[in-house]
Amino acid sequence: MTNSDYLLKAAIKKVTEKLNEIVVEKIEEATNIAQDAPEILKKEFDILKESIMEEASRMEKADNVQENETANTYQNSKIKIALNEIEIINNQIDLFNKKINNQIK
Repeated sequence: MTNSDYLLKAAIKKVTEKLNEIVVEKIEEATNIAQDAPEILKKEFDILKESIMEEASRMEKADNVQENETANTYQNSKIKIALNEIEIINNQIDLFNKKINNQIK
């Protein structure tokens, strides 16, 4: 064999060794990630679940506030109607009293 043959074989051997080293290293990294994945996924799922629960609670509170405002508006409306009716009745009583007072004089 010639010098260039040895150089070519040596280059191929060293490149192959380096590629094998890189592949083994990446497989080890992937294995470590795969081992940690269930724990990472569980943690992320727990965070997501907690976030969903907080959002649901916030939405429920907002809905309750809106319902209370609607109920208060409805109650205020009923109170206004009742007060108007009371005022009408008071005016009629005043008119009735005036008529009675005029008839008595």
